[in-house]
Amino acid sequence: MPDALDTPVLPSLGLGFSVYSQKVELDVDFATRTVTGRTEITIQPHLKELKTIRLNCRQCIIKRLNVEGRGPSLTYNDPYASLKLHASSTVHQHHMLRRKIEPCLRDFPDEELTINLPKSIHIEEVDPTSTSAQDLLFSKVSNNIKSQGDDISGLIETPVTARTAEDHGARFTPLKINIEYKIRNFRDGLQFVGLQDGDTRYPHVYTRNSPFPGTTCCLFPCVDHPSTRCIWEISIRCPRTLGDAFKSRQQPLANGVSTSSTRPNGILTGDRNDSVHGSTTMAAHMLEEREAGLSSEEKALDLAVICSGDMTDEIVDPTDPSRKTVSFLCATPVSPQYIGFAIGPFEHVDLSEFREMDEDDRLGQNAIRVHGFCLPGRADEVRNTCMPMAKAIDFFTVTYGSYPFSSYKLCFVDDLAPDIADTASLSICSNRLLFPEDILEPLDAVTRQLVHALAVQWIGVNIIPKEATDTWAVVGIAYFITDMFLRKLSGNNEYRYQQKLAADKVYELDIARPSIHQLGGLLVLDASETDFLALKAPLVLFILDRRLTKASGSSGVSRIINRVFLNAKVGEMPHGAIATSYFMRTCEKLGHTKLEQFFNQWVFGAGCPSFQVSQRFNKKKLCVEMVIKQVQADRVAEPNLEPATFMREVQEDSHEVFAGVLQPVFTGPMTIRIHEADGTPYEHIVEIKESLTKFEIPYNTKYKRLKRSRRQKERAAAASGMNVTEDSQDDVLLYCLGDVLQSEDEVAEWRLSDWTKEDEDRMNQESYEWIRMDADFEWIGKIALVMPAYMYVSQLQQDRDVVAQLESIQYLTSQKPHPIMSSILIRTLMDRRYFHGIRTSAAMGLAKCARDELAWIGQFHLEKAFQEFFCFPDSPMTRSNDFSDRIAYLIQCAIPRAMAKIRDNNGKAPLSVRRFFVDKLKFNDNTNNEFSDCHYVATLMSCLAASLVTTREPNVYSFSLSEEDEEDERLFQKSAMDEIERYRRIDEWISSFQNVYSLTALECLKRLIAGRVVPSRKADILRYTRVGNAENLRLKAFACLVELGMLKNNQFLKFLLYSLQTDPSPHVREHLFRIFGQGLGQTAIGNTSEDRQIQYDGSLIVEQEASTEGRQARIARTQTVPGALAALKQELGQNEILKKGLWSAVQSPLLGLREMSSLLDICALLYEPQTSLIVKLRYPRYYRVEHLGRGKLRFSHANRFRTTPKPELVWPPPAPARLAVAHAPSHITKPPKLPPPTRRPSVVHAPAAPQAGYSPPPPPPLPPAASPSFSPGTAKAPAPPVRKPTILKLKTGKRTSENAFAKSSPQPAVSATTPAPTSTGSFRAYPSTGTGASPPAYSPSTFSPHANPYATHPQQQQQAAPTLNLGAFRTFAPIEPPAAAPPP
Repeated sequence: MPDALDTPVLPSLGLGFSVYSQKVELDVDFATRTVTGRTEITIQPHLKELKTIRLNCRQCIIKRLNVEGRGPSLTYNDPYASLKLHASSTVHQHHMLRRKIEPCLRDFPDEELTINLPKSIHIEEVDPTSTSAQDLLFSKVSNNIKSQGDDISGLIETPVTARTAEDHGARFTPLKINIEYKIRNFRDGLQFVGLQDGDTRYPHVYTRNSPFPGTTCCLFPCVDHPSTRCIWEISIRCPRTLGDAFKSRQQPLANGVSTSSTRPNGILTGDRNDSVHGSTTMAAHMLEEREAGLSSEEKALDLAVICSGDMTDEIVDPTDPSRKTVSFLCATPVSPQYIGFAIGPFEHVDLSEFREMDEDDRLGQNAIRVHGFCLPGRADEVRNTCMPMAKAIDFFTVTYGSYPFSSYKLCFVDDLAPDIADTASLSICSNRLLFPEDILEPLDAVTRQLVHALAVQWIGVNIIPKEATDTWAVVGIAYFITDMFLRKLSGNNEYRYQQKLAADKVYELDIARPSIHQLGGLLVLDASETDFLALKAPLVLFILDRRLTKASGSSGVSRIINRVFLNAKVGEMPHGAIATSYFMRTCEKLGHTKLEQFFNQWVFGAGCPSFQVSQRFNKKKLCVEMVIKQVQADRVAEPNLEPATFMREVQEDSHEVFAGVLQPVFTGPMTIRIHEADGTPYEHIVEIKESLTKFEIPYNTKYKRLKRSRRQKERAAAASGMNVTEDSQDDVLLYCLGDVLQSEDEVAEWRLSDWTKEDEDRMNQESYEWIRMDADFEWIGKIALVMPAYMYVSQLQQDRDVVAQLESIQYLTSQKPHPIMSSILIRTLMDRRYFHGIRTSAAMGLAKCARDELAWIGQFHLEKAFQEFFCFPDSPMTRSNDFSDRIAYLIQCAIPRAMAKIRDNNGKAPLSVRRFFVDKLKFNDNTNNEFSDCHYVATLMSCLAASLVTTREPNVYSFSLSEEDEEDERLFQKSAMDEIERYRRIDEWISSFQNVYSLTALECLKRLIAGRVVPSRKADILRYTRVGNAENLRLKAFACLVELGMLKNNQFLKFLLYSLQTDPSPHVREHLFRIFGQGLGQTAIGNTSEDRQIQYDGSLIVEQEASTEGRQARIARTQTVPGALAALKQELGQNEILKKGLWSAVQSPLLGLREMSSLLDICALLYEPQTSLIVKLRYPRYYRVEHLGRGKLRFSHANRFRTTPKPELVWPPPAPARLAVAHAPSHITKPPKLPPPTRRPSVVHAPAAPQAGYSPPPPPPLPPAASPSFSPGTAKAPAPPVRKPTILKLKTGKRTSENAFAKSSPQPAVSATTPAPTSTGSFRAYPSTGTGASPPAYSPSTFSPHANPYATHPQQQQQAAPTLNLGAFRTFAPIEPPAAAPPP
């Protein structure tokens, strides 16, 4: 045995070995939806004493297994085979099912397959200098060379020495494990599409990859953990053409396994030799019908196999020409989670053709080929959607190092649950991402998703997090380099604008949330955790980049990322895993600065800073005195609960997830830029170290009025139409933004306002134009700078930074509306030189100026701007749409959205606003437009519905009735609804892109019903939920109905849960669960229209005043998770429909383990666990008795059942001189011996198997009056008088005589006493034992009119008490014991 010091350190999994390589051979059968597989796993032992090999393997039927050609003993516990509880289990037994699946859902899931190595296998230690060790290392080097193709730089230059062989783990001889298996019923791992009855889509199949462990092992045995990275060889055998996919195979496979026992989606029974089931014949018949519906061209379509790695071979099966085998090699070691494939009639699109010629020549061999695959007929959409991908991969290769694989592939499929599933060199994408070239709306969002999928190949697949808490670094880097490419693609303004919006959203959401470091281990709780991590992590790297760039003058985070990728390539990061500590050291090393405080605040800490800044100019000192105070601790600790985030809040509460540490003081540098009177900006860097920071900034300009006088001269020249002089030409450039609509005619026509003389005088007295806080965007937070409004206007018009302009718009829109504000915003909207995001923000701000007290100036400016841009001159009639200018398209959509927010003092949209939307819908013309206007029309429909709904601000009540004529109002509402219905009907005949008309119509109808504008038309929405409609329409209809409070309707609730458990699409099931969770949140919080106590009397609204207790309960359920859960249990806890539907969904054979876990979480919220099961007993039957004469009686079963217990017998009191005995006297004659029973014994199903040594508790004692006074062993009771027994001859027919005798003969038989509760809450019934037990509960007349029931046979008295046959009854009706003991 080797020395303990020489024993190598085991990996974190503790398996005692590592996986060197794995070969997988799969035979996919479309007709039966089964997979027959074989895998060869080569492991490298770490211990000479290795005795067991543990692998992850689920939903597989093991056919054959050997280790080095020897058959070992094994233990296989398939979790899917033990998911069902007893048939009598209810939703209260959810904890039992949870215990079964809990080991499979851990970060390190338990291994299901345990292989005990045979004694004949010896693990030998290998000398590193031996030939075998060198050969093993050489094979690894060769595989690395293959992964680099012909690139010389991919060669490993390290010489093959004994030391290198020892470092690569060649200490023990490797072992090969061969496993042959079959999978008949897929619940995880693989998704078949287009093979269901009635599904007319093209058949295809793909892997359902997940970043969490437990999915890949559902397809082939492996060590399913991200840290297990190895080389992969994959061979896939499948039908050759689409027509061959529908043919059921009858011939045996190459490994000798016949397919005659295959059942499509059958239940895993483990029987290896079962015959063809009837469902197989039915499925084959349906496939034949489906094949008959295909045209000859469709049948001839070749099935393409797209897989991770590089295709090495494709051959047609020589024994079966209808099948082919395609082989792949993934020479770059990757985790099992990132091995994926897709099989289907995919069309190939070469996306490398979008690479420019000079780029191709410049990159040379580093130019990576990009391939796209899609279902027939969608190639043009792939070209349009994936156009930037070739440019993106070139950018990443040049900026961040070589691509880790040889090619990149995108495959678009149906029913994919996430939008994109990441695998090695392959991204499996949903067809929902595709859009044609005439669609503009999804351009930005889809492009970012696809570019991020490409970035994940560098970090996410090739580089993985070392621990779950290190996930933030992987996610942040992937999105950071994605945004870097989008910056190059869309420009710096778009990049900074999006970063500012993201920073504002992080500040809004990061309240009582975990830190991004802690968040990595919580991603499995809810999808919103991943969304928040993807939002904040790249922003943290963005501000880190800003600080490093300023501090060290280096290239910032991009250089650090490049170094990380290089270190992973040369092997400096073990297993390609990055840790937070390693990333921080790399940043400090390359950035030449200490970053401990930064990481403590932004990575390990939570929350965002909030600054309040005040400034004052000191004329004596000629300086600006500033005070910066951090007030983030004063923010509301926890906001009100929302239905959309209810499930996340509940999950965090149940898992005891605590908020991250909120920093009382955020430290770091802040750049303050003061634009002084001469227009020169002066930057000052202030180090924030305390919660209250005071400092002075020196002033530099001596002539503060110079610029003001020049401004007045320019304005006067512009008003008179004269050109400014050359001397002031340079100054004009300072006011190049927002200087439109300056002439007197334009001012009068647009009803513009300007600063008053008092404002001008106050502005002339200022010593500087404006102050800009955090000018370099180094902070994520909120900065409230106390500064006059005209300074923010100067910042809006003169600062070229788009972030500064957006901050000015945000400040102006947060102030009280004023005509000057409307004039400034309309000039911003009309100036085409502004960034489009600033113009659209100005349009939204104009809606706040549309007030009655301001003469609706904001509405006038919005209508005037829309008329100026998109209508004929001096006419409200719109021109034909022209979306060739995308910025104009964005403005055309933004103005209606802003107008939809206009309300009067009663919360009602003016009639002119509503007519605006109706007219634009009615006269919309898109005939000469090369782009589709579906999203623009959908925007108008949404705005029209929003304008019809009356919104009342809090604490604002108006009891005045509408001044408009009610009949005109009704007619207008009818015309508005007709316009919405018209576009909905158009969509039924001519489908819009992704049915956007119907989706918007459903949303409009939901909003109008919730606002009580139209009568309840939930039935119109309900019909869209039927199977056969488009998936997005069904999900939208379900969401609308849930938001309308239909979750309280038992029939809809039952239908929702039925759809959740039976729909074959994982995408639909996932979204239905989210909708169901949102509905539970609405019910818990009380955020539905039914929960509001409102009475309507015409247009008068009377709100009932709630009691103090009611207000407290309302606050508790809207602000605290326990209060919301208590309200939820009160609302739905006793709903039997929900109990049955939820438990049926949990037991659905289609759901995977994680889907089942999510439903069990809901069960745990609503129902208390009960460790017991309901025992159902059959009702006893009545007996018929027929006297045949001469003492012969015939007993037979009657057709009646006994449903109530018989009345109790009143026994006479016992004689005082007699004692009750437990045994009968020995002189009593024995009864005739009856034949043994032949009836099948019934089984009582208990909640769980009894433990060893368990014995049931003793039967309950008799009442005191009936308790025996005789103690065995002290005295003997006198024997009763001997009486001649009556001998019966029984004829039982088909039933056995002992059964009949046991139920009617006067033996000391069963006395079903009152059930006694056990410690687990269940009940047990105890038979009487004849010793100190209760007397027999029967009537003497049921046996014989002449026989004494107590004069029984002595042998019969001495028999053991018969077993209580619980399974023979349908219900359990316990019989109380008699009040007194029987007479002797």
